[in-house]
Amino acid sequence: MVSGHKRTGNACSTRSASSQKKVRCFSIMFAIIETGGKQYQVKEGDEIFVEKLDVEGEFTIDKVIMVGKDDGAVVGAPYVDGASVKASLIKNGKAKKVTVFTYKPKKSSKRKMGHRQPYSKIKIEAINA
Repeated sequence: MVSGHKRTGNACSTRSASSQKKVRCFSIMFAIIETGGKQYQVKEGDEIFVEKLDVEGEFTIDKVIMVGKDDGAVVGAPYVDGASVKASLIKNGKAKKVTVFTYKPKKSSKRKMGHRQPYSKIKIEAINA
């Protein structure tokens, strides 16, 4: 189960003073990480749902694809060297049940199954770049 999270972009305001245009941007450091075959954009303090991880307590994610800062972004090929994200496990759980029903028409063949996807809820503690 993957839960979307709020995207907070840069809070930029433009002011025109005489002939010059001033742009102020206040941004927060973010990173794009890869875990469970998926990519997530995270920042410090985010709580996200990822595919189930076999970890306990605090752990480090080394697969950092991109790190964004005030002075620009660093993109890895495929991963950024020396960058890591420190996270802690909040809980492991299962998503709501999805019912799967398959049948073959005109053959009196049918099958009903249920599936609950396991997930881990993690909190991003720090981004080290």
